[in-house]
Amino acid sequence: MTFKEIHNRAIERKGGEKQLNKLLLPVKSQKELAQLGDDRFLAMMCKAINQAGFNWTVINNKWPQFEEALFNFNVEKLYFMPQEKWEAYTQDSRVVRNWMKIKALMENTGFVYYTAQDHGSFAKFIADWPTSDQIGLLAYLKKNGSRLGGNTGHWFLRYVGKDCFTTAHDVIQVVKQQGHDIKDHPTSKRDLTVVQNVFNQWHEETGLPYTHLSKIAAYSRGENYQTEDIIAQNKKFEVIK
Repeated sequence: MTFKEIHNRAIERKGGEKQLNKLLLPVKSQKELAQLGDDRFLAMMCKAINQAGFNWTVINNKWPQFEEALFNFNVEKLYFMPQEKWEAYTQDSRVVRNWMKIKALMENTGFVYYTAQDHGSFAKFIADWPTSDQIGLLAYLKKNGSRLGGNTGHWFLRYVGKDCFTTAHDVIQVVKQQGHDIKDHPTSKRDLTVVQNVFNQWHEETGLPYTHLSKIAAYSRGENYQTEDIIAQNKKFEVIK
């Protein structure tokens, strides 16, 4: 099956191309991504980590308090903050008072700080990583960051506006329909490489961003939610400006 066929199926299910296009998330250019402040990358790491296993709406509603409590995620200020001040966040109602999540932010502050020293900025590091090797970037985030593995890494990249696919259930089912024998929840390097290669092929075939390819694939099968409901849901997870 060509991606054009997948695309046409999504258009039909969503009531036309105009309706489908309303559901496609914005994707930042490499230049736009590189111009973001490193504080926004640290913030979105924190947001993705806190939403893992938690009510996403609660975190969204509480987010202004996170920003206030954490100095708007000023990387240098947080990096040089003593351990006891980090531990004090377990008593701060403005954030999720879970030490493992707070500790992950503390460790990721160092990750962002030192990566910026090596690459000019953390933003540039993320922007320069080729989209055709997303699984390589995710592996790097998992190895060098804290609690950035699995879906958390995917959502972090989506939040900052990096062009990327996800391994959501419906997306993987479309990949499997292409004749690939992979698990429903791919985690092995072998399965993830298959997914990456399929998206690389679709990108070459269409020229579309990986984010849009992923969304279109998801909308081509599974539960056919109303456009208005999807738009409302997407607003909860908009990428940073």
